[in-house]
Amino acid sequence: MSKVYTLEEVAKHSSKDDCWLIIGGKVYDVTKFLEDHPGGDDVLLSSTGKDATDDFEDVGHSTTARAMMDEYLLGEIDSSTIPAKTKYVPPKQPHYNQDKTPEFIIKILQFLVPLAILGLAVAVRIYTKSESA
Repeated sequence: MSKVYTLEEVAKHSSKDDCWLIIGGKVYDVTKFLEDHPGGDDVLLSSTGKDATDDFEDVGHSTTARAMMDEYLLGEIDSSTIPAKTKYVPPKQPHYNQDKTPEFIIKILQFLVPLAILGLAVAVRIYTKSESA
């Protein structure tokens, strides 16, 4: 049976000299891999102290990369120590009408102004056509 680590324990290992990651519920010591990582060591270091599964999956690692993970495996993470993901909910804001004009007037103008431009264009066309005849 593999050792079970808490998030607090894993978070202590977040430097270039000692770097642990949590991916897919497992804990990996990637310190020796930092220099060889194709994306650079900053990518790995930025994923320490949290569940890096999404970061890992978003990149789309090859089967070779996934196979290499076994040599860095330390144990498993105690999932009860990882905080639940919260979905971002933007704050509720009242509708803001900058110029304080009633909305129905704006909707009427959005219809009438293009219609007036079209009418003016037709009138100019008719007037210039009758002038040339």
